Amino acid sequence: MLAVAVTVAALARLADGKERGYAGAIALAGLRAAVQLAAVSALIGWVVRATPLLLAFLVLMFAVAVRTAGRRVTDNRTWWWAALPIAAGVVPAVLTLLLTGLVPVSGIALVPVTGILIGGALTATVLAGRRALDELCVRHGEVEAGMALGLLPREARLEIARPAASDALLPGLDQTRTVGLVTLPGAFVGMLLGGASPVQAGVVQLFVLVALMTVQAVAVAVALELVARGLLHRSLTLGGAEGE
Repeated sequence: MLAVAVTVAALARLADGKERGYAGAIALAGLRAAVQLAAVSALIGWVVRATPLLLAFLVLMFAVAVRTAGRRVTDNRTWWWAALPIAAGVVPAVLTLLLTGLVPVSGIALVPVTGILIGGALTATVLAGRRALDELCVRHGEVEAGMALGLLPREARLEIARPAASDALLPGLDQTRTVGLVTLPGAFVGMLLGGASPVQAGVVQLFVLVALMTVQAVAVAVALELVARGLLHRSLTLGGAEGE
């Protein structure tokens, strides 16, 4: 399947805006996934035996997500601001899970649930940040026009970037709206395979989907605000004043 994906990407010449082909990226991603899953499979049973190790593993997951999201959005020093939208969505959600007792502090359940939420925040941050900055780059003249009319730089950027960044919510919305009709998500299937009843699996999956939408909404809102304030930026996306 990986070979098919690489071949299709190569034949279709799928590439980004800088003409960097995705065939190699797909091959590398597949190989990395195999190595990383093998490592996690070997470590996970050991990690969940002690709460400090479990928490350290979650911090590692968060750090990798921040690095991945930040570098996808921008290649300058502002990439680390990606930590804020991810943390703003994930930390309150995970604390709510722990405080309500829905997920225990110790045990293997905390790892996949937190991983799902971090992954959702990562995706939302990348999509919101990239689309917002792309829009500002293409329409920087409109940003300057808005400021010429009296808008503050933040307000002018928000007017241009908000609709584009908001589209980052669409994948999560579609997944939630079509759950059970188009797809059976991982949490539902995993619980069924683990022996839970369909009702129990459905309740847990519903909770995960709602929590994921909340995390993504917060991540998109914070990422948009960072872009509007010029804290997360690229060259020539701030109306000619990088880092303004």
